[in-house]
Amino acid sequence: MRRPDDLDAVRESYDRAADAYVEMVETTGLGDIRTHPWLQAAVDAFAASVAGLGPVLDVGCGPGLVTAYLAERGLDVRGVDLSPRMAEHARRLHPTCEFAVASATELDLPDASHGGLLGWWSLFNLPRDVLPEVLAAFARALVPGGQVLLATHVGDDDLERTEAYGVPVRWTTHRWRPEQLVDLLDRAGLQLVADLQLPPDPPIGPTVVLCARRPRC
Repeated sequence: MRRPDDLDAVRESYDRAADAYVEMVETTGLGDIRTHPWLQAAVDAFAASVAGLGPVLDVGCGPGLVTAYLAERGLDVRGVDLSPRMAEHARRLHPTCEFAVASATELDLPDASHGGLLGWWSLFNLPRDVLPEVLAAFARALVPGGQVLLATHVGDDDLERTEAYGVPVRWTTHRWRPEQLVDLLDRAGLQLVADLQLPPDPPIGPTVVLCARRPRC
């Protein structure tokens, strides 16, 4: 799988932003799905659908909020994040969960090894020519009937970020139309299960949550 040219810059940016992001979550609740009933419902539905199918991997887990939420629901789940600093926070905040450091493009995912995979607001930094490769790898890693859950920003263009959470960063937010992502999932060999599109909710713009599964046969 191709390594994004800006991977190191993105990793360094999230390392710089990690402390500020965690403080924001702890003081405002932003990023905690418990404060967003529709997002919580999507994760709950995913958890119920993949229960008993095999381990679950939260790719781009940040400080581990969704990882821990799924663990509370009895799933065998672990998280992985590009940023070592984010992973440090995840281990501190959720000591009973397992977290590792890696890019979505560096994962060693054996075929048919996972019941579920998440890209919860974590794949939008991937270049447009790399995301299809990551989704194809996700599809191969799922057991038949296993599911992938994606959430990301909706739009027609890319945003070059130089500031986030009050600190300087350097990354690109690639925004997608929902139908484009549905097409990518289909080309990866996955069947759409759910398509939840939400209007802007400041400070987050319009978003989409998609769930797709690997066919059982």
